Amino acid sequence: MLSDRPSPPDDLPHGPEGLPRIVPPLPRDNPRARALPPDAAVDWLRAGWRDLWVNPLPSLLYGLAMFVLSLAVVAGLFYVELDHFLFPALAGFMVIGPVFANGLYVKSRRLERGKRTRFWQMIFLKPRSRFQGLFLGVILLMLFMLWIRAAVLIYALFFGVRPFPGTGELLPMLLFTPTGWAILLVGSAVGALFAAFAFAVSAFSVPMLLEEETDALSAMGISMALVWNNLTVMLYWGAIVVALFLVSVLTGFLGIIVVFPLLGHATWHAYRAIRVVPDGQERVFVGPA
Repeated sequence: MLSDRPSPPDDLPHGPEGLPRIVPPLPRDNPRARALPPDAAVDWLRAGWRDLWVNPLPSLLYGLAMFVLSLAVVAGLFYVELDHFLFPALAGFMVIGPVFANGLYVKSRRLERGKRTRFWQMIFLKPRSRFQGLFLGVILLMLFMLWIRAAVLIYALFFGVRPFPGTGELLPMLLFTPTGWAILLVGSAVGALFAAFAFAVSAFSVPMLLEEETDALSAMGISMALVWNNLTVMLYWGAIVVALFLVSVLTGFLGIIVVFPLLGHATWHAYRAIRVVPDGQERVFVGPA
C-alpha cells in the first residue's frame, strides 16, 4: 500500500536541472608560502651582519679561505692557459658557492643556541643528513660543468671551431664589436637560466641537509617549492646576492672576505624565516644514506 506522506528531502543541494551542485573545497593554507614582504631580504642581511660580528674571527677566517681559493682558481686558469674560462667560472661560482657556506650556517645555528663557535667547528661539521650534502655537491658540480660546456658551445656558434683568443683580445672583442655584444646577450640569457635553477635548488637545500634528516633530492625539490611559493622576496634576495658578488669581483676578490660570510649567515636566517619544519620527516624520494 502506497503512503500519502511526502518523501524526505534530499540532503544534497540541487540545481535547477535537478543535478547536485558542485560545492568547491574549502581553501587550505599553503604551508610553504610565508607571505613575507620584499624588505624581509634586507632583514636577513642585517641578521647576517650581526652574526658576522659576533665573534668575528672564525667568520673572517672562513672568508679569507674563500679569498685564497678564488685566487688559486684564477691563477690556475692562467697557468694552464685556460683563462678564457674565467668569466664562465666566475658565473659558475654562484652555482656551487652555497655548498661552501656550511660552516657559516653552523655558526649562525650555534649563535641561536647561545653557544660560541671556534673555527674548527665550522670546518669539521656533522650534518643531520650525513653524506647527502656530498651528493648535493656532486649534483651542483655537474651543473657547473654543464654550464661551462654551454659557454663553449655558445662561443663556437658565434666564432666557429677555432682556438680561443687570450683575455687581452677577448675583452675588447666582447665589449666593442657587434658579435661580442651578441655573445654577451645570449650568454647572459643562458647563464641566467642556469643561475635561476641553481639558486632555486640550493637556496634552502644546503642548510636543510645540515639541520634536517632528509635526502639531497628531496631537499632540492623542497627548496625549489619554497622559492616558487615565496618568489617575490626570493627575487629580491637573489638580486642582493648577485650585487654583493659583483662587488667582490670588482675589488679583486678582496671583498669576498666579508661578503661570503655575510651572505652565508644571512642565508641561514632566510632558511629560518621561510622553512617550517614539519613534525615528521618530509621526503620526496628516498631516505638518507
